[in-house]
Amino acid sequence: MEQVITCINCPVGCRMTVHLSDAGEFLSVTGNTCPRGARYARQECTMPERMITAVIPVEGSACPLSVKTATPVPKKMIRDVMAALSSVRVSLPVSAGDVILHDVLGTGSDIIATRNLP
Repeated sequence: MEQVITCINCPVGCRMTVHLSDAGEFLSVTGNTCPRGARYARQECTMPERMITAVIPVEGSACPLSVKTATPVPKKMIRDVMAALSSVRVSLPVSAGDVILHDVLGTGSDIIATRNLP
C-alpha cells in the first residue's frame, strides 16, 4: 500500500511516498531530502500524533485560559482529550507553564497553561 504525504518538518515541504505493508507496517519512504522527513513519514503513517490547543473557563475570570498538551498525543485521542478538558475547573491565579491536568488520559502528556492570569 502507498500513501503520499507532504513533510511539515521544514519549509521545503517534500512530497513523499510512503510504502506500507498490508498490515499497515512501515516499509520505506521515497521523496524525502533529509532524515527528518523519513522519521516524520514513519510516525505520521503508523501512529500520527498532534499537539492539542484549547481554551478553558477560569472561575473568577471573564477571560478563558489557553492551554496545550506538553507533548503530542495520539491523533485518535483528540476528541477524548477535549472531552476531558471540558470537565476541568481552574481558579485564579494561573501562571504560564502550570500543569492543569497531569498525564491526560494516560497519554504521558500534561495539559499546561500557556498564559498568566493573575
